[in-house]
Amino acid sequence: MSRWEPDAPGRLQLAAFELYTERGYDQTTVAEIAARAGLTERTFFRHFADKREVLFNGGDRFRATIVDHVLAVPASATTLEVVTAGIQAAGSVFPDRDTIRRRQALLHANPELQERELSKLATLATSISQALRDRGSPATTADLAAETGVAVMRIALTRWIEDPTERPWRTHVNTTMAELRQLTA
Repeated sequence: MSRWEPDAPGRLQLAAFELYTERGYDQTTVAEIAARAGLTERTFFRHFADKREVLFNGGDRFRATIVDHVLAVPASATTLEVVTAGIQAAGSVFPDRDTIRRRQALLHANPELQERELSKLATLATSISQALRDRGSPATTADLAAETGVAVMRIALTRWIEDPTERPWRTHVNTTMAELRQLTA
């Protein structure tokens, strides 16, 4: 096995995506993912806790990027402007659209992965809410804005990956947020 080639996590992720697509998530084992990547199971477990986590690689970086942007927005911004800035920043850590499309298709096809995604999104909402509180927002406002931001992000993500014209992430976030504002007008 070529264990010394660079980017073991990326190779494992690519192998997992291929196998999950070919065989299905439930029918794919960690041993098969490692073998496809030219690595050992031990190497797999150095990088990922289980085969689900291959699809959630980079989640901490993703969350940190959003929270850092929420905290960096000028104090004069409204709460929704702050959340929008955080969600816009998420685009900077996304892999390419094709990878996101494949990931989303796998999530939609597997209830276990959907459950994990919802858990990750709840953690993200909690982190955004805490960042808003740190900025001085009341708890209820922070919770509502954070949950709303996550909903906007999910809808914008679907639009972004399905957009045949491949408009930028930021465009989809802004469009979705504008539609939300129309609901409250």
